[in-house]
Amino acid sequence: MLLFSILTAAVAPGISLLTYFYLKDRYDAEPIHIVVRVFLLGVLIVLPIMVIQRGLLLWLGDGPILFSFTISAGVEELLKWFVLYHIIYNHTEFDEPYDGIVYAVAISLGFATVENVLYAVFQPSSVGSLLIRALLPVSGHALFGVTMGYYLGKAKFADPGKVRTFILLAAAIPLIEHGVYDWIMGSGSTYWVWFIVPLMGYLWIKGVRKMNRANARSPFRMLGHEEEIKL
Repeated sequence: MLLFSILTAAVAPGISLLTYFYLKDRYDAEPIHIVVRVFLLGVLIVLPIMVIQRGLLLWLGDGPILFSFTISAGVEELLKWFVLYHIIYNHTEFDEPYDGIVYAVAISLGFATVENVLYAVFQPSSVGSLLIRALLPVSGHALFGVTMGYYLGKAKFADPGKVRTFILLAAAIPLIEHGVYDWIMGSGSTYWVWFIVPLMGYLWIKGVRKMNRANARSPFRMLGHEEEIKL
């Protein structure tokens, strides 16, 4: 029963956050079955990410900056970006800017949920420690996903000359954000909380703004407005 409670606490944050970001799509909600599939893609990429990270760790070592920005953030964010770009970017259901955020958050939370479950199983965990993980690593992954999805959404509907730039930003900016997060958490400083709280606050404020901007650029926005007028 205790193990069941811990596993439930490990899974609940990811599902709750995904629901939150999904419901923030104001104009044309994505098919739930596709969102679930993308979430499961995030689950499936955990193993190859772990294998690649282990190989790089043995090859390059575990210096704090190298580990934070290359082995951890680099591998995780680039593989998520690769999967999204090759499987979701050209999908017919990706038909408004906010869709990029939904799918990027889904794959990010699929990964983060498995990471949380593994932590609950292999590390001495309590519901309280899992709550802290929900507030930090799990929500962190979701917010890195917001950044990635925002720029993929911009690329999808940008002028041809700007597409490549936005696609590259979709990989680079969340990688940097994730790297800074990992560097703070792995610094070993007793004052880490004084750095991580402002960072998370910044990511949430920036994330909400990007969500609002993506919704504001929806091609279905004016359609919905016209329908309201007709009613």
